[in-house]
Amino acid sequence: HFPLLYQFDPDNTGYISTEKFRSLLQRHGSELDPHKLEVLLALADSNSEGRICYQDFVNLMSNKRSNSFRQAILQGNRRLCSKALLEETGLSLSQRLIRHVAYETLPREIDRKWYYDSYTCCPPPWFMITITIVAFFLYNGVVLDRFVLQVTHPLYLKNTLLYHPQLRAQAWRYLTYIFMHAGIEHLGLNVVLQLLVGVPLEMVHGAARISFVYVAGVVAGSLAVSVADMTAPVVGSSGGVYALVSAHLANIVMNWSGMKCQFKLLRMAVALICMSFEFGRAVWLRFHPSAYPPCPHPSFMAHLGGVMVGITLGVIILRNYEQRLQDQTLWWIFLSIYVIFVLFAIFWNIFAYSLLDLKLPPPP
Repeated sequence: HFPLLYQFDPDNTGYISTEKFRSLLQRHGSELDPHKLEVLLALADSNSEGRICYQDFVNLMSNKRSNSFRQAILQGNRRLCSKALLEETGLSLSQRLIRHVAYETLPREIDRKWYYDSYTCCPPPWFMITITIVAFFLYNGVVLDRFVLQVTHPLYLKNTLLYHPQLRAQAWRYLTYIFMHAGIEHLGLNVVLQLLVGVPLEMVHGAARISFVYVAGVVAGSLAVSVADMTAPVVGSSGGVYALVSAHLANIVMNWSGMKCQFKLLRMAVALICMSFEFGRAVWLRFHPSAYPPCPHPSFMAHLGGVMVGITLGVIILRNYEQRLQDQTLWWIFLSIYVIFVLFAIFWNIFAYSLLDLKLPPPP
């Protein structure tokens, strides 16, 4: 890049004039990927100062996307090729799958094209697949010799994974409760939602962002129970699953005109019906007479904790595709609120139970 920079930027200013930039594209445009050439032309058209930042050009060619580069494209009257990614023909099965994921999760055509060009399936969506296998099959199937424990099973409370109010000092239970489920229907619905929604989101946004939303929803779920439903245990991965699904649905609603996924209204309706059915079942089960009194059935508050994480932290993460979250003011606001809630719940667990003199169910 340095000889090229010296040729088009002899004064070493870090910028290339748009005239020289266009001549460069005309000379070497046939050697570039068509989608990258289209983004470069959009970059030139959107710039009103008559110059292009050389680093933005380098970022594009090396598959790096800075926030300044994205803003440069989105500002001004950019000109994009009228042919949408959806209209391209002759794609292989894997290419069609990547294109489908792009249209399911991203609201802007330029983001969809960028994702389509840069996605290499390396690494694959390992987090959602791994957590599904470990949480729902490996532990239940191998260790317990059964795939799911019904809440009427004698071993339901006698394990080291679920959250129990008497054992709240065992901090791992605030996370490991996702490995247990209150019945096969609870397990099945969470598996379906987690794979159908979580895997495409991880393919687009990466394991780090999606795992953060998932784990934040899980922790918020158990802490919400410890604050609002203090005498109940918790099982199931609904906190993490509802965080992902609610973030995805909120992102679709906020970008309704830009989302081009097929049958998006029907998809939203089906997702909301499934979530409402599972949540309604959890509410009914919570107030149903327990099979092992005086310990009640699992709480439903974890679902609400997951939803709150999804429509705050989750929406920000999904909305700011390929941008640094550190630059987003709203991200810091929601993250601060989440941290304050976690700290409040920790102190609540330390002091409130003894101050309120609650009658907790006996330890299993």
